[in-house]
Amino acid sequence: MERCFKKDWQNMKYRVIIRPEAENDLKKAFEWYEDKRKGLGYDFLLQVDAGIRFIERNPNIHSITYKGTRTHLVRRFPYKIIYIFEERKIIVLAVLHGKRSPDLIKKRINNI
Repeated sequence: MERCFKKDWQNMKYRVIIRPEAENDLKKAFEWYEDKRKGLGYDFLLQVDAGIRFIERNPNIHSITYKGTRTHLVRRFPYKIIYIFEERKIIVLAVLHGKRSPDLIKKRINNI
């Protein structure tokens, strides 16, 4: 799982930072999908990676919501990538199931 996100982000236009909480979200979702069907967890990670690359190319494409966060919907899976774009950095705060409570992201933002 780790190698899917160990990219050389320094060669990119923006610096992408994946917060530890978001990495934990990814790990849990990966394990859940992998338990459902072998290989599905890797499909999930590939879609998240594609979403992060899309965000990197178009960081301002999504509307600003709560306290500067933006949300990108992951293709094929009911997940969303919640991030902040500031200066030359894209900070991924969470990768959450669409049904998760918005209160969780509020707690994470307030703990930055």
